[in-house]
Amino acid sequence: MNRPKVCRTEEESPCPFPGLATGVLEMRVKEGSKIRNLMGFAMARIGAGLRQVVFTGSGRAVTKTITCAEIMKRKVGSLHQLTKLRYKVVKEVWESTEEGTSEMTVHRTVPSISILLSKDPLDPQEPGYQPPETLSALLSAACGQIYVLALCHNHLHSSMLLSVAFKNT
Repeated sequence: MNRPKVCRTEEESPCPFPGLATGVLEMRVKEGSKIRNLMGFAMARIGAGLRQVVFTGSGRAVTKTITCAEIMKRKVGSLHQLTKLRYKVVKEVWESTEEGTSEMTVHRTVPSISILLSKDPLDPQEPGYQPPETLSALLSAACGQIYVLALCHNHLHSSMLLSVAFKNT
């Protein structure tokens, strides 16, 4: 028997980052959210002097939430990160299509993630803390990519492979 969904509600939960300053931008990422729209809004605010952004998503939006945070870290740079994982209860109400039967209520527990990105230093002892990526780490990753590209073309450019390998060490 098919039942159309009438409504879906998520339990309200307190902010997982106690002591945040007022005016922090909270981006609630949903399954149908467009990353381009989320990032356009968040990047404009952080470019206008905002110091902290929280990306929050649950269920199928968790991966999109992580993607938004990673894009912002790459574009803005020098952002401290604090990540909190937890579970939320989602209540779905399904309406009956048959005469004389009642609606059905389902309670599901879904994963939820909140990622705080901050231009200001955060407590490095806090579980889930990640420091900003340093320039040397970014350069090292770039050199690693160049090295892999050089390996792919080693039959044609063996001298280039050697020079890149020496520069990377």
